[in-house]
Amino acid sequence: MEKLFKIQERGSTLSREIIGGITTFLAMAYILAVNPGILSDAGMNPGAVFTATAVSAAIATLVMAFLANLPVALAPGLGLNAFFTYTVVLGMHCSWQLALTAVLIEGIIFILLSLCGIREAIIKSIPEGLKKAVSVGIGLFICIIGLVNSGICRGDTGTLIGFVNFSFAYKTAIVAVIGLIITIVLFSLKVPGAILISIIVTTIIGIPFGVTVVADNFKPFSIPVAPYLFQFDFKGIIIDSETNAFSALVLGKFFVIFITFLFTDLFDTIGTLLGVADQADLITEDGNVENAKGALLADSVGTVAGACLGTSTVTSFVESTSGVAAGARTGFSSVIVAFLFLISLFFSNLFLVIPAAATAPALIFVGYLMMKSVVDIDFADPTEGIPAFITIMTMPFAYSIAKGIMWGIITYVIAKCAGKKIKEIPVITWVLAVIFLADIIFEACK
Repeated sequence: MEKLFKIQERGSTLSREIIGGITTFLAMAYILAVNPGILSDAGMNPGAVFTATAVSAAIATLVMAFLANLPVALAPGLGLNAFFTYTVVLGMHCSWQLALTAVLIEGIIFILLSLCGIREAIIKSIPEGLKKAVSVGIGLFICIIGLVNSGICRGDTGTLIGFVNFSFAYKTAIVAVIGLIITIVLFSLKVPGAILISIIVTTIIGIPFGVTVVADNFKPFSIPVAPYLFQFDFKGIIIDSETNAFSALVLGKFFVIFITFLFTDLFDTIGTLLGVADQADLITEDGNVENAKGALLADSVGTVAGACLGTSTVTSFVESTSGVAAGARTGFSSVIVAFLFLISLFFSNLFLVIPAAATAPALIFVGYLMMKSVVDIDFADPTEGIPAFITIMTMPFAYSIAKGIMWGIITYVIAKCAGKKIKEIPVITWVLAVIFLADIIFEACK
């Protein structure tokens, strides 16, 4: 054990690693309830998505444990699953099979880039301010989804969007607010697994309100539902479903979807790895994460496995910091997390009975967790602050992560040119700006 995970060398103990692993799982297990709910809006079976979520999380986290020896857990990421459902499937009217195809190709490319060391080089070339802005914007987007799904925010309140009056006619909204209060209290008290505990308590509170519906023959134990296996639509990449002929427009749309998955995952994973590694004191002298190549490979393998099983992009979870705070320092804690994800397969009925009112507070609160990156953005420099603001503002109000990234990068190039700082624009940013601008023109001319 010591030779494999270097537990003593990193100043940890077996008991700390076990406690850290349990803490991380408790902090991120809400994804087992939230991910099936979000992807079911795309027309996918919640039970099949639940199985895919648990298995892909276990696979990716085990790869992280044995290749990178880091206390980082992975699962289908919030924000990426929202983009999958609300932007790609519902917004762009693509099939969920085509969205899974984009996730698969993204994962395969990430494996190649990770093996060659190119992925780290790409990350370094992306403007730091935009990386932070993407995280913040996704947080606000997720928050909006939680507010809408819970019925707290509606468009019929006399304004474009507003809060309901919380009368008993809005029972779902009332239960969701109670859940948010519970989450705030538990998190402020630094209770391990605050988000998961809040979901459980809110689900129970929802029973007398009629918000949580439990069947008379309800059984907590269950046999896992078979996941979607290899449900890809490669034909849809280039073929128009209406004319059944090659279409450059269809190919262009798929490219935008793919690029957004690619770079959103890039920003999310690197940011999480840096945050967790810094907290665990696992940053090398040159500022890099220990075993970074293995960590990035774990993310890539998890994404491919998730796509093959039928779920959105798998990524590193920032909730891993809770396990680090509890003492985790090695990949053995990740082994514990993976084991718990596999055990959860036999309790899908418990997770799937959880109503939107109970998971909405988690979505809203994750918005807060992702908002913290805003302090690292240099708003004093307009060539950095304005593009960041445009990115953050566009995502929730356009209800699209893709548009936030597109407009943010285009604005970045404009601001740097106007500020006579053209040399600060990386080549890849120029390329992305041209691609995104062409997409906007294409959409306008349709």
